[in-house]
Amino acid sequence: MIMRKRPFVINNKNKPETDNNSSLNDASLANLDIPKANHIGEVHIGDLEIPCAVLPDGTRVLSQRGVGKALGRGYGSNAWRKQEHQNSEYGKLPYFIAASSLNSFISPELQSLLSNPIPYRHSKGGGIAHGIPASALPMICDVWLKARDAGNLNKKQQEIAAKADMLMRGLAHVGVIALVDEATGYQEVRDRVALQQILDKYLSAERAKWAKTFPDAFYQKLFRLKGWSYQPGSMKRPGVVGHYTNNIVYDRLAPGVLKKVQELNPKNEKGFRKAKHHQFFTSEYGIPELKQHLTNTMFLMDAAGSDWDLFMTLLDRAAPKQGETLPLDLVEHGD
Repeated sequence: MIMRKRPFVINNKNKPETDNNSSLNDASLANLDIPKANHIGEVHIGDLEIPCAVLPDGTRVLSQRGVGKALGRGYGSNAWRKQEHQNSEYGKLPYFIAASSLNSFISPELQSLLSNPIPYRHSKGGGIAHGIPASALPMICDVWLKARDAGNLNKKQQEIAAKADMLMRGLAHVGVIALVDEATGYQEVRDRVALQQILDKYLSAERAKWAKTFPDAFYQKLFRLKGWSYQPGSMKRPGVVGHYTNNIVYDRLAPGVLKKVQELNPKNEKGFRKAKHHQFFTSEYGIPELKQHLTNTMFLMDAAGSDWDLFMTLLDRAAPKQGETLPLDLVEHGD
């Protein structure tokens, strides 16, 4: 398989683009509670660019006017008037998809997404723009491509379909939501929020009473793999066992768990911890997940026999280390 460089560039420009010709700028809407985008940017796919934004509630939007420009479907004052007079069967659709040759390919879902544009203010300047949900872009492109394949387009419309094809090819490599998040800088905010939500599920700032969580069999199998003599009931263990436990267990549960639990359960001046890490795990989620991981890990220990390297290879495949950050989901597979 030939790997190609992704056909897009991320640009975090904060250059507002307002829809000056849209009715959203009418004086009658001046006092509406229109959300102000706190993250804006531009997504570049090939030679095409589309202004984008993330709204306070996390909604990712593309500038409606920008989508029209990217498709080569102008969005001036005449375009808005035409949108106002679209046929009643398909409602008021943006000019870049308002053509009778496209009607049979527009799904009810896409019609709903596009017939009610989302007004928003830019974080700089306060100008009002139309937005469409970023998730609608692949659906818009798909309409043009299906119409082209059906032979419904004239020569001018085929040029628009060619640009839709370019956009679609770019989106095949990277999901549009991921593109918007990177272009606007929202990715860092999103990841921090998502990571905190994970940690809140696993861990609690309040230490619970000690309860036996790690079965003796876990350490018995660990000792066997390392070729050490195991004494049932003895709490004397090589100091490196703590390191192995962090590596095998806590660092493989979820991103950031090991770092956070070490903060909640720090070492004292003598290098000892007052509690066991698992005492900070939530009873409703963290402890069950921990126990399930221990069960799975012991199964791999048995499968490896007495071969430590084989065990670690199996563990890395089945439960790779999570680290402290979330992986970037570049390709979207649908909601």
